[in-house]
Amino acid sequence: MSPAELHADSIVIDGLIIAKWNRELFEDMRKGGLTAANCTVSVWEGFKATVDNIAASQKLIRDNSDLVMPVRTTADIRKAKELGKTGILFGFQNAHAFEDQIAYVDVFKQLGVGIVQMCYNTQNLVGTGCYERDGGLSGFGREIVAEMNRVGIMCDLSHVGSKTSEEVILESKKPVCYSHCLPSGLKEHPRNKSDAELKFIADHGGFVGVTMFAPFLAKGIDSTIDDYAEAIEYTMNIVGEDAIGIGTDFTQGHGQDFFEYLTHDKGYARRLTNFGKIINPLGIRTVGEFPNLTETLLKRGHCERVVRKIMGENWVNVLKDVWGE
Repeated sequence: MSPAELHADSIVIDGLIIAKWNRELFEDMRKGGLTAANCTVSVWEGFKATVDNIAASQKLIRDNSDLVMPVRTTADIRKAKELGKTGILFGFQNAHAFEDQIAYVDVFKQLGVGIVQMCYNTQNLVGTGCYERDGGLSGFGREIVAEMNRVGIMCDLSHVGSKTSEEVILESKKPVCYSHCLPSGLKEHPRNKSDAELKFIADHGGFVGVTMFAPFLAKGIDSTIDDYAEAIEYTMNIVGEDAIGIGTDFTQGHGQDFFEYLTHDKGYARRLTNFGKIINPLGIRTVGEFPNLTETLLKRGHCERVVRKIMGENWVNVLKDVWGE
């Protein structure tokens, strides 16, 4: 197969997109051949605001049903592929929306939420994010993990502190993930994961989605799609070819106000970090350029079987383990 044919034939999954939701984005997803994506509907929001976000997203999906469809099961992902649509999976980047109510975990599962990050950069009732002294997983957090296991929501540890991450990995009875991270072996950064952390999650049946967010890449805004591919390869050499996938962290369509919201604790309090200028790697600056990644991986010597795994098949397998369907 040619690179274009392989991409068109493959299941392509992005494990984390936090772009501006509109029809233009959905059209670009189709252009990029995206089969499904974990789309963020909650970061700093509490229960009600998150429900409002989900309601608005559900309407947007209905209004653009020629391009997208909701995804709750891996069968839905395969159906999206068959229909030539992009499957939208709802995900959180913070367990804050659960507030102090364990029952809300199941409520959000019923609303189509399939992946929840335990913390976003700072402390919450579950545990600690990567920008604070890490106190580990709380007792309440252990109950939340157990309930997420029960209902079939995947635990995500991308923005989570090292100790909390380790304790979630050990506590969870189902696979957990770093949905969007990079190796600190290529660049030291609070959001990047050490070789030991990457190996630990893989050794315990977990999964790693590799991001291309420029501030975490070694060359920053000067990065290219080959630099992104290098990060994928570096990570795969640690976790193996079955535990790796894509999690771009696309922020397409957002302005500076959005990044100010993300980089302050609770969206408004103390500044946690400053990303500076953000430009995605040359060659994959928009969702529509996803086919270039398949081509790049092939050019760098990866066989079709491995490229299919990286681009989406591995995500399908691990999600089936968590969701049970």
